[in-house]
Amino acid sequence: MDTEPQNQGPTLVDGMGRTIVNLRISVTDRCNFRCTYCMPADNVEFMDRVNLLSFEEVTRIATIASKMGINRLRLTGGEPLMRKDLPVLVNMLSNIDGIDDVAMTTNAFFLKESASALKDAGLKRLNVSLDALDPEKFRDVNRRDCLDQVLAGLAEASRVGFKSIKINAVAMRNFSETEIMSLIEMGRSDGFEIRFIEFMPLDSDRIWERDKVLFGHEIVDLIRGKYELVPIDNSLDIGPASEYRFADGKGKIGIITAVSNPFCDHCNRIRMTADGKLRTCLFSTHETNLKDILRSGGSDEDITLAIREAVRIKEPGHKINLDDFERPVRAMHAIGG
Repeated sequence: MDTEPQNQGPTLVDGMGRTIVNLRISVTDRCNFRCTYCMPADNVEFMDRVNLLSFEEVTRIATIASKMGINRLRLTGGEPLMRKDLPVLVNMLSNIDGIDDVAMTTNAFFLKESASALKDAGLKRLNVSLDALDPEKFRDVNRRDCLDQVLAGLAEASRVGFKSIKINAVAMRNFSETEIMSLIEMGRSDGFEIRFIEFMPLDSDRIWERDKVLFGHEIVDLIRGKYELVPIDNSLDIGPASEYRFADGKGKIGIITAVSNPFCDHCNRIRMTADGKLRTCLFSTHETNLKDILRSGGSDEDITLAIREAVRIKEPGHKINLDDFERPVRAMHAIGG
């Protein structure tokens, strides 16, 4: 008797039995920062704009995905707020039946001007990439001198009242150690959940080495030097972060151990690049071209079948720690964070 999960009906289940409910949608590969762990300092080749999916095309795919059990969407880039009129897309996606949550990952540079419009359009949650609060270190990692503008964007986002604002900090050895506690104190005082993400091999300059990763357990040990942390046992069942709450009740943190202790067994997400390629893992070496199906007159059923087949063979894991690990051709900004 065949016991393999049957990938039919309103749920989307891969060959490992993982139910997929989360779709990350990149809206652009362009970014106004040049973060060292993502992009080269200059001479970046971006996608031709004609290859970007239109808002209507994105909404069509998201609508089809919602009928397959996807109920959570996250807009990413590059920097998604470099896409003109993004609140229009947020509103379109928020009104899809079955979509319970629309979130966004941003560097916050444009948030001061756009936070209110995004919330009014239906955006519920924000993840803000912020690796350092020291201005010099901020400039070193982002290759931009604009920390004040980022913090002003964060302040405005907090003022307008998003359901959740999380700070994502990439953890790099000999860089992040002096920034961790400053970020923690900001999170505790301003109500942000700080999440530390182990440095992953997705940089255009290909400088990644395992020795440059500041590991999750080291971060936890450092924080425990000042605060008592209590593990939240089921956090990996919900998202990629192992979460801890502060014993004194003032907030929580998340640790994403993509390198030292991957969460692949709990992965519930798929990704679509700005040019309409479906990726079933951040480190996929294979993509499913949904844009070609869309623009060649394919039916909703054609798109449904393409998504189901891609998910059916979703990778068991990313292989970073294995000898046969193969880096994806695309860097992070071209995949979607």
